[in-house]
Amino acid sequence: QLQASGGGLVQAGGSLRVSCTASGSTFSSYTVGWFRQAPGKEREFVAAIKWTGGVTVYGDTVKGRCTISRDNAETTVSVQMNRLKPEDTAIYYCAAYFKQPYYTGTQYYTDQKWYEIWGQGTEVTVSS
Repeated sequence: QLQASGGGLVQAGGSLRVSCTASGSTFSSYTVGWFRQAPGKEREFVAAIKWTGGVTVYGDTVKGRCTISRDNAETTVSVQMNRLKPEDTAIYYCAAYFKQPYYTGTQYYTDQKWYEIWGQGTEVTVSS
């Protein structure tokens, strides 16, 4: 199971960090991605980190404002979001899939269909 946390209310221009932990496991063998869904919109890719920790991918709408990272214990994957905008308001979900060495294209990070395990989401609200 995945547990997302860290959501909250922040003013535009501010920063927020959302985190994802796995109960009873580590992320050493999992690619982890973050997606978000705003009211009335489809779920959108935010960021992902490969199970090796050596590859990170970002969605176009957050590129340059977000950093995804994994802690040394490989138990938490976080996304630091800076210069937040009202359009960043959404429920943020973390998801994961077991390592697949042959998944080498960007689509294996950005397309939610590859992700097998999903957390419950954490809500981020950015006020203008």
